[in-house]
Amino acid sequence: MAAAGGVLQLGFMRRFDAGCRTARELVRSGALGRLHTVRTMTADPAPPPAAYLATSGGLYRDCLVHDFDMVRWVTGHEVTEVYATGSDAGPAVFRELGDVDTAVALLTLDDGTLATCTGTRCNGAGYDVRMELAGDLDQVSSGLDDRTPIASTEPHGPPPASKPWTGFLERFGPAYEAELAAFVKLVRGEGPNPCDGREALAALRIAEACEVSRRERRPVRMTELPDL
Repeated sequence: MAAAGGVLQLGFMRRFDAGCRTARELVRSGALGRLHTVRTMTADPAPPPAAYLATSGGLYRDCLVHDFDMVRWVTGHEVTEVYATGSDAGPAVFRELGDVDTAVALLTLDDGTLATCTGTRCNGAGYDVRMELAGDLDQVSSGLDDRTPIASTEPHGPPPASKPWTGFLERFGPAYEAELAAFVKLVRGEGPNPCDGREALAALRIAEACEVSRRERRPVRMTELPDL
């Protein structure tokens, strides 16, 4: 794209979400201390249509690729190894397509930080996207508010969300607007590219490694993948 003189900005809208940006600032500033654990979750309330699933590329490439981008973007570190597994015990369409409806990936970063990324298409409570970052000084979470579709079982815990998020368009509406504004600035030459093709390729390689890991039931080093 660069050789052709074009501009490519990828649609990783979470980079423009207020909570995700604050989490990144806290990590990069050292406020959490040495980061040792990252946890991400992406949970859709219901599966998309079968026609979409058939061309989506699978749960890792279509859905969890956003989590993989967040891990890199927030921490500033690269993934060196993945171990991934998934379940197709839900709707039959996933088994028919060779896909999974629920997945987990354990990522090892180049500084030793461990990240777990979980995803599902069958979260009936609502749309849930969260990221927890734990360091030896503090711990924070993005995506945790009064609309997060989770209930506490503690006697004095917070009440269930009265109006849980229904989907990504509602949850990330402001982020999409900020993303479009950034693209306009980019094409006008008034701002940097917030997510170019190289950034997206790095997230895709992690997704590809997860597919290999799931299929072969083993850890996969990122160096095993050919350059895409």
